Amino acid sequence: MPNAQCPNFMTTQTLGLEQNLYDYLLSISLREPEILTQLRQETAQYPVGRMQIAPEQGQFIALLVQLLGAKKTLDIGVFTGYSSLVVALALPKDGKIVACEISEEFTAIARRYWQQAGVANKIQLHIAPALHTLDWLLATGEAETFDFAFIDADKSNYDGYYERSLQLVRPGGLIAIDNVLWSGRVAKPEVQDNRTKRIRAFNQKLYQDERVSLSVIAIGDGLTLALKK
Repeated sequence: MPNAQCPNFMTTQTLGLEQNLYDYLLSISLREPEILTQLRQETAQYPVGRMQIAPEQGQFIALLVQLLGAKKTLDIGVFTGYSSLVVALALPKDGKIVACEISEEFTAIARRYWQQAGVANKIQLHIAPALHTLDWLLATGEAETFDFAFIDADKSNYDGYYERSLQLVRPGGLIAIDNVLWSGRVAKPEVQDNRTKRIRAFNQKLYQDERVSLSVIAIGDGLTLALKK
């Protein structure tokens, strides 16, 4: 949620790795196009730049999209557009992203990079509360038509985003949810702020949700993968 103050504990690289090991991981795996590097560097200049996903996480998401053979995806929480851009570059020419965001300021940056990368035609941006956009998609017959959804927005609405995404994604489609390890705060019982408690409850719900096959990946700030059965 770009209009809010960015928590100083959010991370733009994978948790728990010593810097030399993290640098090595990037050196032998990251194939980041220059346009993505430029966007990431520009985003880092903003006080809320820590909301940016890690580059290795973006590359992993692109690989998942390619493995799925995805053509139609959701991006819930656009910020400056990195996740939308990384997915758009991985989609085929006739691919489509429905992107949900409330900030005109930060999506202006996103639009600029989408244009530069030649993928703006793939991205349908909705400036509105994401729950409203998702409900509109359901009301207009879009249920079970999406291959992939990425959720990286305000944590208080994660459950609502997830439930609607589960309706919008086809059986065999994938939902990816960011920040589920919350810089390790979820594992500290003494941390009892509202957002941390909500993420804990959300994580527990998904662990028990038999509608999906589940894996939590320790990449970036923690990424849950939920495959709709």
